[in-house]
Amino acid sequence: MNPIALIPVFLIGLLGSVHCVGMCGGIVGAFSSAPSAAPRRRFPVAVVSVTSAARLADLFDGGIRALAYNAGRLGSYAIAGAIAGGAVGGASTLTGLSTLQAGGYWLANLMLVALGLYLSGTWLGLARLESAGQAVWRRIQPLMKHLLPLDRWWKVLALGGLWGWLPCGMVYGVLVTAMFSGSAASGAAVMLAFGLGTLPMLLTLGLFGQQLRAWSRGRGVRLAGGLVILTFGLIGLARAAGGLPAPWLDTLCIGVPAPLSASAVLH
Repeated sequence: MNPIALIPVFLIGLLGSVHCVGMCGGIVGAFSSAPSAAPRRRFPVAVVSVTSAARLADLFDGGIRALAYNAGRLGSYAIAGAIAGGAVGGASTLTGLSTLQAGGYWLANLMLVALGLYLSGTWLGLARLESAGQAVWRRIQPLMKHLLPLDRWWKVLALGGLWGWLPCGMVYGVLVTAMFSGSAASGAAVMLAFGLGTLPMLLTLGLFGQQLRAWSRGRGVRLAGGLVILTFGLIGLARAAGGLPAPWLDTLCIGVPAPLSASAVLH
């Protein structure tokens, strides 16, 4: 897959990550404040210096935990993308139905429109997909109790891996793009690019949870992110219909693999 095609997916993750703060804020805050198993070293210096050192140690521990959690979460996204992309890509190869992925291009951009409306609070239809995903989540969620207490980095890593399967309309929306990306490797790349887009917000959340959660709840913030993603979807649909042929728009549109007949839509 052309790396340029991953730019819009990354931007979707970046702009939509205000939604992640609400979905993951509680769990990130929990493991960021969980006690570390490593004993704190006592420094024979002034009280002010000890306080500063303790604060730096807390920030470092929180950063390591946030990295471990997000590494696990991104790993789950990549696995889901590989499964989806491999299944549909294999079916397309076996049947020779290139129109399958041509239709997938339309569907992926329609999902972007739905995602933009969902994030902005205008239309919550994707919440139905989240409800459907509860069947899988009910089987995964009980596994989390075996990871408590979160006193080791590998437990936080495993927790992130499990949390990556939490029903989320935004993840499902991007997973459609991964599904029609052409192969397992491309599907994994799509979901990884999306996950990397959400990373700045969630890493910051691990350090400045309360302040960031308050900011992300703002109506204007969510509306702005949703409208930009909605615009991506509308541009993609316009290109699919034969309009907006400018090549530079590839960086703003969800694409399909070049070998497919649907490539005519992109040129």
